[in-house]
Amino acid sequence: MAGNTTQFGEFIQEQVEKYRGRTVPVKASFAERVIIRNLSCDKLHPNPYDEFSFPDIGPNYDIISEYGHRIKEARKHGDPPWDDPILVEKMLPDGYLILNGHHRWAAAVRFGLPKVQVRVVNLTQETDIKKMLEMSAHDKRVSFDLDEVIFAGKDSKVPTERIGFIQGKLIKERLRRGVPALFHYLAKKGYDIWVYSAHYYSTEYIKRLFKGYHAPVNGIVTGTSRAHASDGSADRVRDMFADHYTETMHIDNKGILRTFAGGADFEQYELTGDNDSWSGEIMNTVEKVIRK
Repeated sequence: MAGNTTQFGEFIQEQVEKYRGRTVPVKASFAERVIIRNLSCDKLHPNPYDEFSFPDIGPNYDIISEYGHRIKEARKHGDPPWDDPILVEKMLPDGYLILNGHHRWAAAVRFGLPKVQVRVVNLTQETDIKKMLEMSAHDKRVSFDLDEVIFAGKDSKVPTERIGFIQGKLIKERLRRGVPALFHYLAKKGYDIWVYSAHYYSTEYIKRLFKGYHAPVNGIVTGTSRAHASDGSADRVRDMFADHYTETMHIDNKGILRTFAGGADFEQYELTGDNDSWSGEIMNTVEKVIRK
């Protein structure tokens, strides 16, 4: 699709409004998720709740132009224009919602690339959380942020544990040292363990990862940055947690926040922030809480 930036911006807004409030995420089959494949750009829909689609923010046309240049160069050599596939989630009534890769999709549309490589992922849905809670036998839980607390980046100074491969596939994410032992301890003390990520990991991938580390996990919520603002799911999920758990411990790098269902009371416990003693400090604190 050619035209100036104003015309293209109008095209994007037309696409956004065409599907706003009319799509529902659905589970993609294993066969749909296991391979990277080429899909028509017409099958991909911009996410109404991504900054790319906000009229007052919108796409970055410098980035789109750079991707357009790569498309032109790739055509000369018969190569793909980029290495990473666009991440999408299967939707009803049709097509796929873009999770990551809006600017690559926009460049493909604007510069006449009919198909793009995509990877389909299943993010956590409200029905998944309901099933996880139905399988729970505990009335207490702990929650961790995968991105900021449990995973350690390549350049992080946090000591890590790494297993390398699971079922022949390289696992890039490294767990903070002590996490498997900490999770086993918390499970033994009667806590459900929930992990959250704003990134678009598939729930199957996270399950496989923790299984490879022999670390028990009860609940996995991925794509927390995805917002379906109009469907009320966030309120329903919050109510489900409040109905099931009498208390929750939210644990991060420097502290523990203990909250209670049905009330505004809370307790806070500080951690030193020492990476080497982090998991041990949490165990000691939880032991004291249990004995109160």
